[in-house]
Amino acid sequence: MRTLPRLLLATALAACPALVPAASSAADLIVGFTLDADTLDPANHRKRETETIIRNMYDGLLTRDANMLVVPEIAESMTQVSATEYDFKIRPGIRFHDGTEMTAEDVKFTLDRVVQDGGMGDGVTSPRQGLMGPVASVEVTAPDTVRITLKEPWPILPAMLPNQQIVSKAWVEKTGNEGVATAENGTGPFKLAEWRKGDAVILERFDDYYGGATDIAPVGPACVDRVIFKIIPESASRVAALLAGEVHIINELPAFSIGQVEANEGTQVMTVNGTRSFFIAMNMQGEYFDDLKVRQAAAMAIDKQLIIDKILAGNAAPIDGILSPDAFGASELPHAGYDPEKAKALLAEAGFPDGIDVTMDVEGAFKDTAEAVASMLTKAGIRTTVAVGEGAQLSDKWRTKGAPKSGDMYFTSWGNGSLDPFDIFTPTHRTNDRGNSAGYANPDLDAVLDAAAVELDVEKRRAMYHDAEMMINADQPYVYLWVPQDIYGVSKRVTGWQPSADSRINLHDACLN
Repeated sequence: MRTLPRLLLATALAACPALVPAASSAADLIVGFTLDADTLDPANHRKRETETIIRNMYDGLLTRDANMLVVPEIAESMTQVSATEYDFKIRPGIRFHDGTEMTAEDVKFTLDRVVQDGGMGDGVTSPRQGLMGPVASVEVTAPDTVRITLKEPWPILPAMLPNQQIVSKAWVEKTGNEGVATAENGTGPFKLAEWRKGDAVILERFDDYYGGATDIAPVGPACVDRVIFKIIPESASRVAALLAGEVHIINELPAFSIGQVEANEGTQVMTVNGTRSFFIAMNMQGEYFDDLKVRQAAAMAIDKQLIIDKILAGNAAPIDGILSPDAFGASELPHAGYDPEKAKALLAEAGFPDGIDVTMDVEGAFKDTAEAVASMLTKAGIRTTVAVGEGAQLSDKWRTKGAPKSGDMYFTSWGNGSLDPFDIFTPTHRTNDRGNSAGYANPDLDAVLDAAAVELDVEKRRAMYHDAEMMINADQPYVYLWVPQDIYGVSKRVTGWQPSADSRINLHDACLN
């Protein structure tokens, strides 16, 4: 048995004069954040920004420290009993925000709600079900112990459990899914004070907090009285709010604003290697991109390094497959290379000597980068118009599981917080999987991905993912772009906080001086 060890300031300000909730105080830690939460239900979303907000109110069995090491949180320990069985001993004395004691039954209820078909009630299945892989059952084997049994070996269960936050069985059953979506009752360091949808999520310290992971110091209640996630989607406005001292942390600091933040006396830039791969899905079920030559032409049309250097200020690593260079199983792959003339020749060979006209969908936060990419595509004969859409609408259009694709191209990304291929490679490339926005289908690849998911021999598993990367590198269902660093603007008043590669903004230990 094994036990887990432990840009103009004035203009931007004029455009948004009320950046901070009127009731905020000088002691509030305010985060200028790109997106509001979709929901406050830990089981009913698939958005990293939503999870960031939720995880300041809810804790999980396991968590990650700032260096991505998995450590116990609500669990006191984890013991692997066999290849398919894991026991979790639950810490005593943990309380929900309503004052009731958390038990092993709450853990079982939480995981059943995610894992089981229809587990959320009323026939609703959690969109996070896929994050729990081949979990067969969750049992309470002792008053303080929960056993998770797998249908087959799944070596990354511990790496995936930080994605699941524990809820109160009694509270969820009383409140129902609609209530859980807009209220909260977690065990985390902060509790919900108010949610002003589209404007701010206001949290206050939970004084009876059990302290969090013992492996992440300091252990105890949160440092600040309140945390406010102030929703500021527009980048210039977030930067302006930081420079004006109206917020203390901003996410997704644009690379072109780094110098401005560094030059300001009261602010600094903090970066961390990211885990989000950016790519362009090419609709292989559409008019043009079912032809490999057209897909290869698109890949050759884009000077990735130029965009990384000029737009991302060098804060990204180019990729030729879906995996981050830091991910398990990542391989050095053949480069398509930047060659717009070859791209034009490939288009002609595919029957399009005069080029093609396409539309590329993108969320607003990445409009500028997408337009730079579109300009390069256009010069190579792929005349590209950028269409900005809202995230949920684009997900419905491009990521409805098994549905036919209706667009041409989709500039997007996928996070890989575990740095394991299972939760990025499989969803984006397996036939009809939930993130397969290209409509790619390759039974040989499916077989490799399925086998790798359950392989316990580390080196065999690594070799399988190498083979899988070579397959997609040759088939080019996506234009694989880069993995950027996550860049934050931070007030020098903030102490005790550092960014994490999984994009979580964990404010338990953050203080203001």
